[in-house]
Amino acid sequence: MEEVSQLVKNSSLYKEFLADRAEILRHKWIESEKAGYDIGFERALMDWIVKYRSTWYKQRQIFRKEVSGCSVASSSNGVARGNGDLPGRD
Repeated sequence: MEEVSQLVKNSSLYKEFLADRAEILRHKWIESEKAGYDIGFERALMDWIVKYRSTWYKQRQIFRKEVSGCSVASSSNGVARGNGDLPGRD
């Protein structure tokens, strides 16, 4: 079972999920600060999808192409470094 868990955690699909989640949580924090209260994950998710998702994914694809063939440094949570700095989010 440990091997399956490690396989999943090392998969590109799981890493993309973590990157998406990190960006949505970042958006939630920013919008909650603006509102003065916690807007909640669902509201942040829907707002992020409508406003930023397509641009973020396009920029993420460019980022991935630039680092393909290179080893990308990871943060402690396994998300590729640089995700939060991608254009498409003010």
